Amino acid sequence: MKNAIVSGLIIGILSGLWMFIMHWLGISPQTGNPKPLEYVSVFIPLIVLYFGMRNYRDKDCKGKMGFLEALIQSFKILIIGGIISVSASIIYIEEFTKGNNLMDFSGRIFGALLVGILFALGVSVLMTTKHNKVD
Repeated sequence: MKNAIVSGLIIGILSGLWMFIMHWLGISPQTGNPKPLEYVSVFIPLIVLYFGMRNYRDKDCKGKMGFLEALIQSFKILIIGGIISVSASIIYIEEFTKGNNLMDFSGRIFGALLVGILFALGVSVLMTTKHNKVD
């Protein structure tokens, strides 16, 4: 569980920082269509999830990990990262935007959830080393 907490903290903190960096650069995520620079944020959970899962497989599982085990670990990492990212989003909305923009931001949070599920499936397939045979 330590690996999930550390990797999730890294995802959450980097995602929150990225949101504040975009604000500092003058890019507001609530206005209109996303800017190309906003899509860079997609790489934060993907890269950290990959390295967190690789570390878990190599150190905790001694190189042997099944798909279900990888998927569960991926979800643990992403849930912790998601909680921190959503908390940072709420702080961002309350402190830096005028009015209640939570509904505008909730669509992006839902999109991040779907992308996270796809990342968890993809990284789990890549990290699987034990193949279960169905006979």
